Amino acid sequence: METAARSRTWRAILVLCGLILCGSAAELRAGTLLSPGAGVFVRKSAEPFGVFAFAISAGSLQRKWLLLKDKLDGDMVQLALCDGDRDHCASPAALKLLAIVDQARARDGRARLGETNRAINLAIRAADDGIDDVWSSPLATFARGAGDCEDYAIAKLAALLLAGVAAEDLRIVVVRDVRAGEDHAVAAAKLDGRWLMLDNRRMAMVEDDAARNYQPLFTLYQSAVLKYVDERARFSMVAAEAN
Repeated sequence: METAARSRTWRAILVLCGLILCGSAAELRAGTLLSPGAGVFVRKSAEPFGVFAFAISAGSLQRKWLLLKDKLDGDMVQLALCDGDRDHCASPAALKLLAIVDQARARDGRARLGETNRAINLAIRAADDGIDDVWSSPLATFARGAGDCEDYAIAKLAALLLAGVAAEDLRIVVVRDVRAGEDHAVAAAKLDGRWLMLDNRRMAMVEDDAARNYQPLFTLYQSAVLKYVDERARFSMVAAEAN
């Protein structure tokens, strides 16, 4: 019986490896879904940190993100209008954010990402929301002049979109800072196939695999919330399907 169980486990692992390796390069770039259902796996190469994730359709984070997304969409419209007519823009917060966008547009590639990261880190004062943990839209954050980690990340997302970075190359990643023992949020941008972390705790960007003290928990992408799967959960789920 023990030998049979071990055999089933190895078959499950081989099936999983085959699913990873047999996908085409186009599917990997697109983050093609592996299987239907409530827990839908995304191919390993699609998301920051190179860890499997599955879409969730409920929970407090998903509700908070969708509510914020509506406010973000509204801010993007206002920012676009102000961008087209600075002289008649009635929002000082929009003009301040657009000044950062202008500096980012003057640069390319990694320099564009780095300029945005540094400028927004310097423009916003770190402030804790407390138990309420309000996720603010970019204009609300710039009007206040302060925010916590997710507010920095959301503002960077908006600035990079306006600066010309494609939406599919941007994420907000919720991580566990194992060194500090607390949850944290960063913006992530893909450049030349690699994910860079735009973190309010540091001016220099690092690649995801160099952020060793961060354990990824969730990634937020457009209207989707994906939950990362750890190694034990991933293998136990695949093994259950193989039985």
